[in-house]
Amino acid sequence: MSKSNKDHTISRRKFVGMSMAATAAFSIIPSYAVSGLGHVAPSDKLNIAGIGVGGMGLANLKNLSSQNIVALCDVDWKYAAGAATTFPNAKKYWDWRKMFDEMGKDIDAVVIATADHTHAIIAAHAMTMGKHVFLQKPLTHSVYESRLLTKLAEKHKVATQMGNQGASGEGVAKTCEILWSGAIGDVKRVESFTDRPIWPQGLNTPERGDWVPDTLDWDLFTGPAKMRPFSEVYHPWNWRGWWDYGTGALGDMACHVLHPVFEGLQLGYPNKVQASSSLLLNDSAPVSQAVKLSFPSRGRKGKIKLDEVDVHWYDGGIQPMLPDNWPAGKNPNKSGGGTFFYGTKDILHVGCYGIEPELMSGKSIAAPKTERRVEEELGLSWKSGAHEMDWVRACKENPESRKPTISDFAVAGPFNEMVVMGVLAVRLQALNKVLEWDGANMKFTNIGANEEIRTVIKDGFKIHDGHPTFNKDWTEPMNAIAYSQELIKHTYREGWTLPDMPS
Repeated sequence: MSKSNKDHTISRRKFVGMSMAATAAFSIIPSYAVSGLGHVAPSDKLNIAGIGVGGMGLANLKNLSSQNIVALCDVDWKYAAGAATTFPNAKKYWDWRKMFDEMGKDIDAVVIATADHTHAIIAAHAMTMGKHVFLQKPLTHSVYESRLLTKLAEKHKVATQMGNQGASGEGVAKTCEILWSGAIGDVKRVESFTDRPIWPQGLNTPERGDWVPDTLDWDLFTGPAKMRPFSEVYHPWNWRGWWDYGTGALGDMACHVLHPVFEGLQLGYPNKVQASSSLLLNDSAPVSQAVKLSFPSRGRKGKIKLDEVDVHWYDGGIQPMLPDNWPAGKNPNKSGGGTFFYGTKDILHVGCYGIEPELMSGKSIAAPKTERRVEEELGLSWKSGAHEMDWVRACKENPESRKPTISDFAVAGPFNEMVVMGVLAVRLQALNKVLEWDGANMKFTNIGANEEIRTVIKDGFKIHDGHPTFNKDWTEPMNAIAYSQELIKHTYREGWTLPDMPS
């Protein structure tokens, strides 16, 4: 595809009008019941569009190759060349808005695997058009965006799935069953970690831009974020470590590691958060972080009381201290991370996705098997498509009787709010206090009207006459409430807007 053939100047009025018309049609009769209008019957194949198809998006689409992959959209067709080769009959686009405008009636569902900062805007507009959505983790870049997608999915009755694919393995289910059986008693503390990041973090902002490759549309990559000069340090792939585009190691991996914690302890919104990290820069996520999220009492589940609990998170090479009875020499990292549940009777250790649960007492585990096993239902492992195909199954079911996917937005939305709340705590750590959070209203309640906050723009490290010197460049003081509100709900760049929050 030649860059000269791109056309991403679609009128926003045209796009909004088209979206409203599609929403109106969907509100009258859902897509699964429509015939002859580009939709397929529930027993037939879905027409799926991929948006962001150069990395994980291509892996998702390969796991969906039994369906009709009708359209591909990406901002870098060098990075996405593999998708074009794998699905040669799919129509290619640079701009998802243009794709929706031209092919909206021919698309049943979308797979979105773009950079974090564009997840919400694409998914939200797709759902208002009645499209089913598979959205890579982290679900969104901000708390507000997570809440919006949760409510839009409910309003438009579409099938949804967050791309934390390990959730379709049995680890999360087994962890929940063990906890609810009372095997370790009531949980008072949780400590989780990941071995990420494996991409650069803690970097000074580039002082000079690079030439934009002909195969990349930097304006479309930037999307709703503020425009800054292109640099090879941002793309491809390394955008995860930059606040404008990603959520760092916490946002990337907590959606895997903390899922059994969120589900097993029925967490909901935290009421207090605090964090610390290596040097916090204004534009780049720190090399390592420690976060504490506190949750109020939540009743009972199975044989355990869900009392107040603290969830601790570590990344960037930091791990929690090991229990006294941990076997010497044994690595607590399983598939990228690990979690310790400290109960009143025992300690449960699991790996990322809740895999390989074990009690520190050495006792055998005999918890009743009560939770879904997606792999058994579909005859697929989560590594070979169970997560994606469970979503396909849900897309084809009547929304009034649909069995939700294992990580549908009713669960993934609130879970992701918890994850990005950790990011908020890191970015507000200079306030030097435990932050109190009103989850229902998405605001901090103990930041004073006159409090200010600054962050480091660049570290200014140099060797001068054989001695290290630090001449940090700081932002101007910012009102802390206004700054926190911007992190909770981003101000989008002109021309990029979200649908309204459903009441």
